[in-house]
Amino acid sequence: MEPWNTFIEGDNLDVLRALEAHQERFDLVYIDPPYNTGNDFAYVDDIRGADGSRRGRHEAWVAMMRPRLEAARAVMSDRAAIYVSIDDNEAAHLRLLLDEVFGEASFLAQVVVNLNPKGRQLGPGFATSHEYLMVYARDPRRCALQASIPDLVDERDFPLTLPDGRRYRHLPLRNTNKKFNPATAPTLHFPVWGDPDSGRVGAAPFPGAVEVAPVFGDGTPAVWRWSRPLIEQRSEDLVCRLVKGVRGERVDVFQRDWLDSAGGQERRKKLRTIWLAEEVGSTDVAVAELKALVGHVFESPKPTGLLRRILATMPPEARVLDFFAGSGTTGHAVALANVADGGSRSCVSVNCAEPTRPGSNAALAGLATVADITRARLRAVAAEVGGGLDERVL
Repeated sequence: MEPWNTFIEGDNLDVLRALEAHQERFDLVYIDPPYNTGNDFAYVDDIRGADGSRRGRHEAWVAMMRPRLEAARAVMSDRAAIYVSIDDNEAAHLRLLLDEVFGEASFLAQVVVNLNPKGRQLGPGFATSHEYLMVYARDPRRCALQASIPDLVDERDFPLTLPDGRRYRHLPLRNTNKKFNPATAPTLHFPVWGDPDSGRVGAAPFPGAVEVAPVFGDGTPAVWRWSRPLIEQRSEDLVCRLVKGVRGERVDVFQRDWLDSAGGQERRKKLRTIWLAEEVGSTDVAVAELKALVGHVFESPKPTGLLRRILATMPPEARVLDFFAGSGTTGHAVALANVADGGSRSCVSVNCAEPTRPGSNAALAGLATVADITRARLRAVAAEVGGGLDERVL
């Protein structure tokens, strides 16, 4: 059985090329690359331009990232997606770079992540409280990513209950978006029949029924959300009611929207493009999580809640890759997710032996490199959460 976590120490570009040579494929890539603060970063390949002059700050960062993103694309499966964390310094350049590597049509979202609710108080200007997640598909036609998760579903949104205990809510069968009307969707403008006393709805007349045409609240013609065949097929999921509007009482048709989806599938709710710290955790939470395992040895780790939300958008057997593994949050989150839902995810985490800063908490704790931090955390995760750990050096 494949261990949940594998850690590879080495330059991530070399590791990515080795993974490609071995025909490894991954369904989800998450990376938190070094943010460009103007200082040198560990992953520098060639920071000089064609004329021999030193590259500019942004150009050097893009030159470092481009081959790694290209190599990452080569090891992604057809159904794969990639999430990249970034701040304002390189967000614009990263977006253009991802468009080049994956194609503009592969863009899925630019998510705002509120990791520091109080905002950074040091320095001039605004108290920045957010970062970004850039999300792209390897192949948008085959991508397995679902931009929805079950955790956001609130049972209180389903206030109605049948005698058998099933919970539901009423949604208008009429399409409430005025862009959809008899002129733009003529096949969805037709009458149905309903009995507001019994609630019964049918696509054809029946005793006691009245004809119901879709209309907006102001009385102008509208269209249904369902086709005639679907209404015939799922008439039991529809109910006819008498409603009061600005133009007086009228008969209308509503869908019973069930809390538990048909076929036993877990109901999911679409993700918004702003993720709050109260939902995914904050940097303070992330520091506490890491401290509980190996101590306060990393300045700005990501919270496992952020990664678990990302994991929830992909299948529970996904192969995950993080080639800027940092403190090892991704591998930690994979283990937690597997325990929580019985999934069989596996994660390959990659980090280079970048020295930790002399006098830092990590150095004082005997962790000479950032790779040592990743390794220590994933060992602790394997011991406390389970799933095993395979360690390699390239």
